Amino acid sequence: MRVVSGICKGRPLKAVPGNTTRPTTDKVKEALFNMIGPYFDGGVGLDLFAGSGGLGLEALSRGLDKVIFVDREAKAIQTIHENIQACKMEDKAEVYRNDSERALKALIKREIHFDYIFLDPPYKKQQLVSLVEKISEHRLVTNGGSIICEHSHDVELPERAGEFSRVKHEKYGIIAITIYSRFSEE
Repeated sequence: MRVVSGICKGRPLKAVPGNTTRPTTDKVKEALFNMIGPYFDGGVGLDLFAGSGGLGLEALSRGLDKVIFVDREAKAIQTIHENIQACKMEDKAEVYRNDSERALKALIKREIHFDYIFLDPPYKKQQLVSLVEKISEHRLVTNGGSIICEHSHDVELPERAGEFSRVKHEKYGIIAITIYSRFSEE
């Protein structure tokens, strides 16, 4: 596992010890960022089920200004900190140990708005539609911003969820990527 492109290209990333997390493969990561970027001219991201932090670090490497990493597992938080240090991105990252619901409540209170939100929850416990709807309800994503969902290939997400429309959907073996974008009249 490594950073695929950008200023940290080729930097190896540690995986979370054990088998509770499933890192996004380099092939899927490359395809995902080709769909939404592939590079960014600034912006803020949220890696909500961060695991090792691979998606958020890839986004920082490709030009986002800041990423907030959230995971509920202590081993994941330790790994995220180690990977951020290895990429020398400490000044561009915030890391929190929390579950997704509590983290979203805290972010709503802080009135932070994101250009990109990465959702890669455990496949067995996915509630992607309700998460997207909650993000929509509280307008956590900027107009034109995106929510990137990684999920099992046999999960079919709806065309619309809240203010978000599905703009892309691709399958890569047992993994699927669905991208929602927010376009409102504001």
